[in-house]
Parts: sequence; C-alpha cells; structure tokens
Amino acid sequence: MGFTIDINAGQHTLEVDQGETILDAALRQDIGLPYGCRNGACGNCISTLVSGEISYPSGKTRALEGSPANACLTCQAVPDSDVAISAKLMETAAEIEVKTLPCRVARHEMLAHDVMAVWLKLPDNQRLQFLAGQYLNFRLSDGRERAFSIANAPHDDELIELHIRHVEGGEFTDYVFGRMQDKTILRIRGPLGGFVLREDSDRPIIFVAGGTGFAPIKGQMEHAMYIGDKRPMTLYWGVRSQRDLYQEALVNQWVAEHDNVSFIPVLSEPSQDWQGRTGFVHEAVVADHPDMSGFDVYMAGPPVMVNAGREAFEKAGLTLDNMYSDSFDYAED
Repeated sequence: MGFTIDINAGQHTLEVDQGETILDAALRQDIGLPYGCRNGACGNCISTLVSGEISYPSGKTRALEGSPANACLTCQAVPDSDVAISAKLMETAAEIEVKTLPCRVARHEMLAHDVMAVWLKLPDNQRLQFLAGQYLNFRLSDGRERAFSIANAPHDDELIELHIRHVEGGEFTDYVFGRMQDKTILRIRGPLGGFVLREDSDRPIIFVAGGTGFAPIKGQMEHAMYIGDKRPMTLYWGVRSQRDLYQEALVNQWVAEHDNVSFIPVLSEPSQDWQGRTGFVHEAVVADHPDMSGFDVYMAGPPVMVNAGREAFEKAGLTLDNMYSDSFDYAED
C-alpha cells in the first residue's frame, strides 16, 4: 500500500509506492521536483515538509545537516503516511540550471560501423537534471565545444548516454573512435536546448529521425513510455542501409510492449533483399499522412532532412506550432 503526496497545496498530487522515495515518484509521474546528486549529499532537492511522516531508510541524509526540522530531502525521503510538501517546481528547460562538470567515460560500445555509444559518469555528488531531448557540449582543451544529444530519459540518469557518429577527419570523433579509453576524464556543459517533449498536448506524435538523430528521440520516447503517455507514437527512422538501424531491436521491443508505439524504418540505399520502405524519410511520412494537421512532429537529424521535412510537412497542413526539430550540424574539425 502506498501513500499520497500533496505538493504546494494541491498544485500536484503524487501516488507513492511502498518504499519509494518522493523524488522517484515525482520522476515517474513527470513532476518537476528539483534535484542534484540523488544520493543525499547536495541538498538541491530539499523541500519543506508541511504535514505527514517520512523516514530515511537509506541513511543518506548528509545534506540535512544544519537544515530546519521540517526540511524534506526528497531524493531519500520515503513517506510513512500521506504527506504534504512545499517545493519549488521546474516546468521548462529554461528553469533547469546549466552546469559545467567533469565526467568519466564509464564505458563505450560500437553500435554500428560509424556510431559509438558513450556512457558518462558524473562525480558521486552530482547528477545532470535534464528534459528528454536536450543535449550537452563537450568542452575541449582549447575552448571549442562539440554538441551531442542525450539519448537516455531523465528517470534513467545514473549514466549519461550519447550516440556519437564518426565524422571522417573530425578531430573530436577521431579521438572518440581511435584513442578514447574507459575512465577517461572529460568536461561537459549542459543541459542545453529546447527540443523537448511537449507533454501538455493530446495530439498523436510522429517522430522523424535521421541517422543518429535517433538519440534525442530515443530519450523522448522512453520518457513518454515511462510516464504512461498513451498518445499514438510512430517513429520513422531514415538511414542509408539496414546496418545503420543501430538499435532496431530496441525499437522493435518498444513496439512489442506498447500498443500505442509503431515503427517504420526507411532506407535510402537499400539492399536488394530489403522488403520495407525506401526513399527519403520525410516522403514516407507524407505518403502515410497526407493531412498532417492533427499531429505533433518531432524531427532530429541532418539539416537537409530537417529542412526538407519542415517544408513537406507544412504543405501537408502541419503548423509550425506543432513542429519541433533538432538539426545536427557535424563539426569537421
């Protein structure tokens, strides 16, 4: 049996499972409680306990030292009754603090011949709070920055997942693919960007990914599934050949587990035995949806794909207010 959490005198109400922390319940139900380290050390998640009983089974409450008696460390607090708290909520990307942090390469793995997944670990007393679809910058030693989308959803933030495409002759990606080792220390700045999932809409969603544009869309779709968003969601993923569908099995798993999720891969240079859709991905979308006026569309990928999609979708009746995009410009140095 769980309990109910009232936030800010009825602004939000949460259902908390037995043994679940207040912050975990808020993340699961998509309520923007602030947080930092998620291990009881930083104090960024402290709110005010208005009524009810809480306990700290983990014992990780260092951040409460010197705090008032009614302070509530939401990342560790487990309700023992119905609870009311007062907290400063964050509702938009603009309200999330942009941080510059060191990180360590926890592991890296080739996903395709030219795509590397890299998982980053922040210091033990830090977490990067972000919204699904945002990106971060690597800060290079000479002051230059390289941007990559965050591929995991906000609730799954123990590590930061990136999908990095190899740019031939690109100094940074040559390093990632050729010399970078696990445990390497890097420096990042983020989260950044406004390409985030709009959760106040009830319109069906079309996701359009080109190549590693799948990364931010993966985060958005995993977030939507995690919070129980029941809107119909269709992913169109445009790549050259089938080997470029580097996480096809994962997407097929989503389709098998969620009735509202569908997947349409589109190959521009298919092999002779390919039985699926071919051509440009935006053309496949319009062929299936000649009237797009009732949809929300999220596009991520190369500028040529995003620009072509924007023009085609607008002609099909989609308004710019319901079209969101992230255009990937790959640095050549």
